[in-house]
Amino acid sequence: MGPTPRELLHLCTSDEWDAATAVGERRPPSLDDQGFVHLSAPEQVHLPANRLYAGKHDMVVLRLDQRLLGDPVRWEPGVPTDPESMTFPHLYGPLPVAAVTSVTPYVPGPDGRFAPWAQSER
Repeated sequence: MGPTPRELLHLCTSDEWDAATAVGERRPPSLDDQGFVHLSAPEQVHLPANRLYAGKHDMVVLRLDQRLLGDPVRWEPGVPTDPESMTFPHLYGPLPVAAVTSVTPYVPGPDGRFAPWAQSER
């Protein structure tokens, strides 16, 4: 088990979010491939953003109400290049649109890299 932050975040493209709102839930490929939806704590969201989406300008951060997720969240290791002992939250079921409390654009800097999620963006 890992820390319990005030909020959990999920990254996706704006088109993926639009598709999720049309059906009421987000089912990324990881749900079928790995059995869970990747989530992040605010202080770590830039790590997967840079690993998976560097240079993409259509990303959004979904803020989640953990009480409305409906399925278990487990804190598990990320990839070997993440800081030692860092765990990430994984949602073992689809992400319900009703659990999303806000949607915020997450745009990379001029170098194509995402900065850490700033206090002012929370």
